[in-house]
Amino acid sequence: MPNIKLMESALPVAPLKIAALDSCIDLGKKVNDYIVTFRQDSLKKYLDSPLFSTYKQDNYLIDCQCPRFGSGEAKGILGSSIRGKDLFVMVDVCNHSLTYTVNGHLNHMSPDDHYQDLKRVISAANGKAHRVNVIMPFLYESRQHKRTKRESLDCAFALQELVDMGVSNIITFDAHDPRVQNAIPLNGFETVRPTYQFDNFNPPYQFMKALLRAEPDLKVDKDHLMIVSPDEGAMHRAVYFSNVLGVNMGMFYKRRDYSTIVNGKNPIVAHEFLGDDMHGKNVIVIDDMISSGESMLDVAKKMKDRGAERIFVCTTFGLFTDGFEKFDEFYANGYIDRVITTNLTYLPAEAYEKPYFVVADMSKFIALIIDSFNHDITMSSVLNPTDKIHRLLERYKNA
Repeated sequence: MPNIKLMESALPVAPLKIAALDSCIDLGKKVNDYIVTFRQDSLKKYLDSPLFSTYKQDNYLIDCQCPRFGSGEAKGILGSSIRGKDLFVMVDVCNHSLTYTVNGHLNHMSPDDHYQDLKRVISAANGKAHRVNVIMPFLYESRQHKRTKRESLDCAFALQELVDMGVSNIITFDAHDPRVQNAIPLNGFETVRPTYQFDNFNPPYQFMKALLRAEPDLKVDKDHLMIVSPDEGAMHRAVYFSNVLGVNMGMFYKRRDYSTIVNGKNPIVAHEFLGDDMHGKNVIVIDDMISSGESMLDVAKKMKDRGAERIFVCTTFGLFTDGFEKFDEFYANGYIDRVITTNLTYLPAEAYEKPYFVVADMSKFIALIIDSFNHDITMSSVLNPTDKIHRLLERYKNA
């Protein structure tokens, strides 16, 4: 629960409103419900003041739409007034389930389409809202964060474009490379890490909570559990995770063929391991995303070959761009036991039917972020993530 007393000591920046685009309307509704719950019992003695006349509401969501013309062009429409409001616009650029027609042809929405819709909604709000904030769980073009030879810098350009449109804060999760915030050094950019602590934000609490519920017999100690990073880029996640849980860690590093490019990247030749013996131990392998899953599954197989007992894959974004066939095969062959991912991006209904699939719900945490930003207070003072994990483990051991 949030620190209600701290919330009560700070005035809201402005009346709160949330515009959840169609791409993440389900997540937006969950977030809204949590904020409604947070505010039910707070600030009761101040509610008669004009300063808090709009504080307690049954719904903070506003209707926003981006209808399209037959040519495929679109426009952003807000269904209610947002004048003087602290507006949070939520978008999931990875939701490929939405479609639209162009001259009678059906198209699935791409990240580019979702980003354009985000700008349309921001444009509709400009000059009216007191402040515009963007919650984009998967940062648009975050994997194109640096230039190699003659390439575009899409992520940096997108951040600058949003700032130029009047966005005050951009809140994302587990940015592929948080240094991309250097593109907008004078503006608010927060990358929230569900897999490790960053700027006093959220550590792997949701992952551990989901894992312990799914595996109630899991022993969290050095003799029975190990944390593994699938590559050198995820090392910082694994280091924090292992320190908080008090277990050992290891790392795989990728040997790539830099003489060729396949699907936009240098193909992986082999995975090599550095770390302690994992024979007979359960292993949590942690990363920011599963795209096709090929790299993660290769690491899982190598860990089994090294004698790992059970393998739990934790990842912030489960994109599953090549479907679930390979994951089904590896689960059937005993190479993976659980795949834990968040609901920050679209997950097909098929995913929830998989026996190995576990969802770490992030909606309550997003609600805490919005509520804290609306009161203009730091998240670290509202929620101590490391303490939450320790209390979770204590309850688990005493159960």
